[in-house]
Amino acid sequence: MFAHTNPSAVEPAAVQSLGIDCGYGGEPLIKDLSFSVKRGEIFFVIGGSGCGKSTLLRHLIGLNRPTRGDVRFFGRSFLDADAAHRREFLKTFGVLYQGGALWSSLTLMENICLPLEEYTTLNSSERQELAAFKLSQVGLAGYEGYFPSEISGGMKKRAGLARALALDPAIVFFDEPSAGLDPITSRKLDELILQIRDLLGTTCVVVSHELDSIFGIADRVLMLDKQARGQIALGDPRALALGSEDPRVREFLGRNARPGENGFDSV
Repeated sequence: MFAHTNPSAVEPAAVQSLGIDCGYGGEPLIKDLSFSVKRGEIFFVIGGSGCGKSTLLRHLIGLNRPTRGDVRFFGRSFLDADAAHRREFLKTFGVLYQGGALWSSLTLMENICLPLEEYTTLNSSERQELAAFKLSQVGLAGYEGYFPSEISGGMKKRAGLARALALDPAIVFFDEPSAGLDPITSRKLDELILQIRDLLGTTCVVVSHELDSIFGIADRVLMLDKQARGQIALGDPRALALGSEDPRVREFLGRNARPGENGFDSV
C-alpha cells in the first residue's frame, strides 16, 4: 500500500524568504524575515507607511541585496546564483511598478517589446505580434501605437502589466498597483489580477495598503510594522481582522470599516 504524499510537502514555494535583513546601510529596516508564497497564490504585503513594504519588494526582485539571509524562487537560491543563472531567474518573474514605469518616448507596443528583445530570439514581426496579444490580454487592444502621455493612469498600469507579462512569468510582483487610481479603475485592476491568476496560474505578490484590494482578492497577507522592524501577522486577512491578538493588526485591517464591510460584521 502506497503512503499518501502531500504535494505541498514536496513542491517548493514560488517565493521564499529565509531570515533576510533589508535596508540601505546602517540598522536594517526589516530584520530576520521569513515567509513563503505558494504557487498560484495572491499574496499581499501590507502595513503602514514606512514599514518597509516597497523595500522588501526591491530586495526580493534583486534591485537591492539583503545583508543577511536568502531569497529563493521555486526552491532555488536567487542570491547565490551566478550571472547566467540570475538572468534565467529574471525571466521567471515580472514587475509592475507604481507608476507603470513606461518609457515615455516609446509607444505601448515598443515598451512591451523591450523585454522580448532582451530575453528572446524572436524576430521583429514575432515580437510585435506577441506584444499586441499581451496588450489585448489587459484590455488595450488597438492602443499599440499610443504613447504613455496619451492614455489614462489606469491604462498606464494595464500597459505596465502587459509588459510584466511579456515573458509569461510564473510570478508577477505588484508595487502599489492601485496608487492614484479611482475606486472603479482600482476594482477593475483587481479583477484583472484575479483573471491572470485564474487563467495563467500566475503567482501574484502585491504590495498594497488598500483595504478594498486586500479583502477583495488576497489569499493571504504578510503585515509588516515599522517599530517591530518586520512581520507582525501572516494569514487570511478576514481571519486576522476578526481574531488577531495584536491591536495593530486589528486597527489596520479595521480602519474605516462599517458593519458588514470587507466581508466581516465587526472589528
